[in-house]
Amino acid sequence: VLFDMGHAHCFEVRRGGQLIGGVYGVALGAAFFGESMFSRATDGSKMALAYAVDHLRRCGFTLFDTQFLTAHLASLGAVEISRNDYRAKLAQAIETVADIHALPIETDPQAVVQRVTHTS
Repeated sequence: VLFDMGHAHCFEVRRGGQLIGGVYGVALGAAFFGESMFSRATDGSKMALAYAVDHLRRCGFTLFDTQFLTAHLASLGAVEISRNDYRAKLAQAIETVADIHALPIETDPQAVVQRVTHTS
């Protein structure tokens, strides 16, 4: 039902036509709630997460909720915020319009890596 309503989305990574990883979740306003990610090959989920974060940022999303912080997510740049900060960011994100279809998915992996790791 959420997919049919346009809220559920999956970011897939393929190599040679074979699915090697993905991230799926639910979008509401400018918030994306990551439900799970998976790998069928080394680093498949990491690549999918990098593509998802890059695409969501470029489409105006302001919050990526991972549910809880794991060592794996922290190693990829996720940070934990206070409950009060989360509530404020969530309230703002829910009221903000973002369109996951506003731009095509980036096809250049180097461009994704540069944007995701750029710190200045």
